[in-house]
Amino acid sequence: MKIAFIGHKRIPSREGGVEIVVGELAERMAAMGHTVHAYNRMGGNPAGAENRAHKLKSYKEIRIITIPTIDNKNLNAIVYTVLASIRALFGGYDVIHFHAEGPCSMLWLPHMFGIRTVATIHGLNWQLSKWGGFASKFLKFGEKVAAKYADEVIVLSENIKKYFLDTYGRETVFLANGVSVAPPIRADIIKEKYGLDENGYVLFLARVSPEKGAHYLIEAYKRLNTDKKLVIAGGAGYAEGYMEELKALAGGDENIIFTGFVTGDELTELYSNCLFYVLPSDSEGMPMSILEAMSYGKICLTSDIKESTQLTGEYGFSFRKGDADDLKDKLEILLGGAGDSIDRAAMSEFVRNGYSWDTVVEKTLELYAKA
Repeated sequence: MKIAFIGHKRIPSREGGVEIVVGELAERMAAMGHTVHAYNRMGGNPAGAENRAHKLKSYKEIRIITIPTIDNKNLNAIVYTVLASIRALFGGYDVIHFHAEGPCSMLWLPHMFGIRTVATIHGLNWQLSKWGGFASKFLKFGEKVAAKYADEVIVLSENIKKYFLDTYGRETVFLANGVSVAPPIRADIIKEKYGLDENGYVLFLARVSPEKGAHYLIEAYKRLNTDKKLVIAGGAGYAEGYMEELKALAGGDENIIFTGFVTGDELTELYSNCLFYVLPSDSEGMPMSILEAMSYGKICLTSDIKESTQLTGEYGFSFRKGDADDLKDKLEILLGGAGDSIDRAAMSEFVRNGYSWDTVVEKTLELYAKA
């Protein structure tokens, strides 16, 4: 088949869950012999290796088509989506796969031209406080378009599946993401750069934006009596103001370390050597960072939203969403060794066996070809 992906910022990239998903699907489908085009987006303050993606014409047998857009938080994705969708009309695709609510706003266009369309809803992003009125309405519009026009709608949690059925009467396909991680490695880079030792820190690793809840974690951590450090790893993108708020909240505490965007061996080292992982999000789609941490045998402490707790199950701990007091209490429990009784090897095996990208690709291709 000839397949197009629209909706991610750019591949190759780990800037967010959408980018990881598109990269994994595109790479594997291209390796299987399908013709795959990925519509990358210009702008968006990419960091490190992601900045080079703008210059790529191809990557691992994937053709990269970079779409220019406006470098503005509210207009960047809208302009990109319109231009990418129009260009894709002339690509001769068997299927166009849209990712995330905003880009789905243009899904109606290839649908009207008889091109098969698939939408993946990664989360109900219009609910997030970081988006203003217009942006929130645009995201909600994209959701409605996907529900009405997409030939198939993929969702990443049972919660969102129920939402689409209750709200739009639309049946969707629940298809969890896979996980692909490198073997654990010792703390070399992070020892030299940040002074981090094995089991010497608690890790937050995600896009640094308000809905991820890092402010709850810093507030709770500062009230602890511990020699363990707190690592806040991830780039801010358009949320630079929020990053500055977090640094002000940290108040110059040398035990709170901001790494910025990380990738490669540095990323692997952070997962491999943390004492445990914390994701205090207010909202999620399917947080792959939880699966990645678990695959390394790391205990995860998350907010009690279903999208997170359905992943951790018996292997994780949770606190009341948005409650820094409860988060502090749970941090103290884990720092006291509450997770020692959990079978780390069984947890790692559970993730590696239960969340396979090969299975995701197989089921996605079945949806592409479905009559």
